Amino acid sequence: MIVGLTGGIGSGKTTVAALFKKQNTVAVYIADTEAKIIMNSSEIIRTQLLKAFGKETYQNNQLNRQYLAKIVFEDSKKLTILNSIVHPEVKKNFQKFVAQHTEKAYVLYESAILFESKSAQQCNFIISVFVPQEERIQRVLNRDSSTRVEVLSRIQNQWKEDKKLLQSHYVINNDALQDTEASVLKIHNILTKKALCIL
Repeated sequence: MIVGLTGGIGSGKTTVAALFKKQNTVAVYIADTEAKIIMNSSEIIRTQLLKAFGKETYQNNQLNRQYLAKIVFEDSKKLTILNSIVHPEVKKNFQKFVAQHTEKAYVLYESAILFESKSAQQCNFIISVFVPQEERIQRVLNRDSSTRVEVLSRIQNQWKEDKKLLQSHYVINNDALQDTEASVLKIHNILTKKALCIL
């Protein structure tokens, strides 16, 4: 069984994914982390990215993330091109991951763009992490060197929260850690029972 986990930038998806990972019957796949590895290791992707975005895309054989982020978050067409290059390889990588974890009750697929990349289609259930937009903006501003304009630009490139929530089976309000932990445990117990029914 595959469970999707998503949420807007600054919603705390990583924290929620880590809480699910504490449950030993869950395998957690972080799409963004794996995509970074693949973009640095895959010659197919490297060739396509250099062709699409220029020689500055890589510096010292490593992906120039800041350069690429600046391009794609200012131009939705360029973001679409990036996703069309990277996501097919991430999908193949994820399929291998699922095959390696068949003993688990379910696999959690964490992605900021679960719906936008159409990855939601491979999920049996979807969980959205929700935090009000202004709080998300402040969290991102506090954690890295982004400007408010840059954060808003990234938010605009993602689906609106209400659209995500309407298509999710479960919603975690990530305001207080204690409440989030309780929500994760409750949802995990429900999903574990559902997984047994699917088997």
